[in-house]
Amino acid sequence: MSGLSVRQVRSRYLILFGLRWLPAGLMIPVMILLMQERGLSLSQIGLVFTAQGLVVLALELPTGGFADALGRKPVLLAAWVVCLASLALMAVADSFWMFFLVWALQGVYRALDSGPLESWYVDATLAADPAAEYERGLGWAGTVVGVAIGAGALLSGGLVALGPVGPVSALTLPVLVAVVLQAVSIAALLALLVERRPASGPAALRASVVEAPRMVGQAVGLLRRNRVLLALVAVELFWGFGMVTFESLLPVRLSEVVGDADRAAALLGPAGSAAWLANAAGAALTPLLLRRLGAAPAAALMRILQGATVVGMGLLAGPVGVLVAYLACYAVHGASNPLHQGLLHRQVDGAYRTSVLSLNSMMAGAAGALGAVVLTALADATSVGVAMLVGAVVLAVAAPLYLPAWRAGRTTADGATTAATPARPGVDAQAAERPAAGPVTGAVGGVPTPDPAAVAGAAERPA
Repeated sequence: MSGLSVRQVRSRYLILFGLRWLPAGLMIPVMILLMQERGLSLSQIGLVFTAQGLVVLALELPTGGFADALGRKPVLLAAWVVCLASLALMAVADSFWMFFLVWALQGVYRALDSGPLESWYVDATLAADPAAEYERGLGWAGTVVGVAIGAGALLSGGLVALGPVGPVSALTLPVLVAVVLQAVSIAALLALLVERRPASGPAALRASVVEAPRMVGQAVGLLRRNRVLLALVAVELFWGFGMVTFESLLPVRLSEVVGDADRAAALLGPAGSAAWLANAAGAALTPLLLRRLGAAPAAALMRILQGATVVGMGLLAGPVGVLVAYLACYAVHGASNPLHQGLLHRQVDGAYRTSVLSLNSMMAGAAGALGAVVLTALADATSVGVAMLVGAVVLAVAAPLYLPAWRAGRTTADGATTAATPARPGVDAQAAERPAAGPVTGAVGGVPTPDPAAVAGAAERPA
């Protein structure tokens, strides 16, 4: 696919993945407080977030199919340029509608960005060595994202503590630094990501636009034929809604407890850094969870534990209690992402991989937009603590949706035992989690790919 070795592919993927999340780390501690500083209420902030959710909902699947049809690099380049534009606009935005445009651009960015880098890594790894266990790099990516966002959050807190600088407020400084880092990320993308694109030139662009809807239709068709994949994608509805609690409401909750927005932002710098290091540690525990519990049971347990940590953030008194619960939440979050993404990757082949990841991300984006409106309005009407409790319940009730993957894994394990096929040490526990029919490829059932666990994207998480 790219002429690179497995090691080279993994190294480039991890570097680009870290650079992708570093600007996000700068923004996470300050973005809600910045909008409040510029006059937006919590309800208005919830509404501007819907711009991102609605755009993601509209574009997620078409852009995923576009990446599969045209190539991952041009789509990623477009995504990161749009992100740069949105960060630059955020630095000067001072009204509801300007922030609405900022988050609409973030929606375009998220829709374009969700999936192509991870899909490139998996497919380039398998092209270099069809027997390679790409999950190792995907698991390390969970650690890298934790370190990158943690470093960004720590830098953000330091900048807030040093500010203001002249006419630039303390909460604006991290945004300006994020703009510079995003430009560096674009340069690195151009230099490091190499691929043999399906086609190039204007004719290829037109053909890709025509081809993308067919690939989207095939990806959606996978859900009708694969109930394991359907349940995994449904998890994102609950996860996306509930993540509003610790991504958006936590800064407000801490400001409430501390009594000062600037002091809360300064605390969130080192706290956010520690939280994402905890996220990295959680991701590093993935192999242990796979060996002890298996992917699906461990993923279900993480959903329940994450709900419990959000309850702690909403109920514990004092900044220490809130921040301890926050750290625990991100440790669980770090373990959850690789488990969920690993289960997801086992259900699809390379040709439709980005489209399915986009479908998964679309569910999270739509639910996140709904959660932002509902939970911020609930916080305004009652309290931030009550809104966090509601979000915690939503996070936890997603746990049973991992049952189809668990049952499929048990069926595969029973079949493997009957066949008495020798397993390699350290791989058998992960292989036992694969669905009996193997992953679905394209329009019809396909053949198994070599698998164990993975990471997100954020996630497609914080952006």
